[in-house]
Amino acid sequence: MRGKKRDAFLSWLMSLGLSLAMRLEWSIPAWILLACHFWLGLPIWWFWLAIAAWILPIVIRLAILRWASSCGQKTDPPKENKNPYSKH
Repeated sequence: MRGKKRDAFLSWLMSLGLSLAMRLEWSIPAWILLACHFWLGLPIWWFWLAIAAWILPIVIRLAILRWASSCGQKTDPPKENKNPYSKH
């Protein structure tokens, strides 16, 4: 059971990494703010705010997709066959 949870978490991390890589251009404002921090003395929290604005929506979207995929995995219990022509 523990292996399944670890595999699911690793799968989620790989999904997060791929999503971040595919949306790498959204991090450009953060890197510009980091450069402004070193060149102009802009507070560093602007950089962290931009990084959070890049990562947080992706994490929320992945969490919603993971929840939605788990909704369809509940199986119905087996039902009694009431067909009189069936052999079982």
